[in-house]
Amino acid sequence: MPRVFAIGDLHLSLSVPNKAMDVFGARWKDHAARIREAWQDVVGEDDLVLIPGDISWAMYLSDAIADLAFIGALPGTKLILRGNHDYWWQSVTKVRTALPKNMFALQNDVFRFGDLYVCGTRGWTIPQSSHFKESADRKLYERELIRLDLSLSALPKDVPAIGMLHYPPFSESGEKSAFAERFEAAGVSDVVYGHLHGASHRFAFSGESGGIVYHAVPADYLNFIPKQIL
Repeated sequence: MPRVFAIGDLHLSLSVPNKAMDVFGARWKDHAARIREAWQDVVGEDDLVLIPGDISWAMYLSDAIADLAFIGALPGTKLILRGNHDYWWQSVTKVRTALPKNMFALQNDVFRFGDLYVCGTRGWTIPQSSHFKESADRKLYERELIRLDLSLSALPKDVPAIGMLHYPPFSESGEKSAFAERFEAAGVSDVVYGHLHGASHRFAFSGESGGIVYHAVPADYLNFIPKQIL
């Protein structure tokens, strides 16, 4: 089994002015350099790194190229997923064409790495969350469930599999979402997710539920060090 790491919410801005993340606190100062140093310390060229969204602040793919190249230059094979702030990700075909050779994008399908499969989708605010607004969120939530179904339908039976989400699969009070239920039915062993920052870290759940080990992996939650999953 390969070594698998995860770290989300890199929020890179190498080509975007006025997007330094330290406006969100000293914790984020020089975070890109800290990510690079920690990544090089723990990840090897034969490893897989899952990046579940919020990769770049760029608005357009052309402006995200520098951020993608930054990730591409780091060790390992990288698998990225779209986050809610990845506005530059409009067409997965165009994204895949622009990626460095050791980077891949997950959307509506699965990714195979040796004997391991990775499935997933961005996710969305879930109905069990206090932030869910029926008029604004229902359509996007249901669309993301369809995207997850497409991904899971491409997953072979009885293979080692990991799930990826950007949004948490649980509410703030720990209620399980349909995303979690679908991963359980598919028999994945682990699920990684991001999205939660700052004070929201108190809602981050890492541990076992329903036979799955969940890993909260926002970069600031991990102190900018990729977490080994397998």
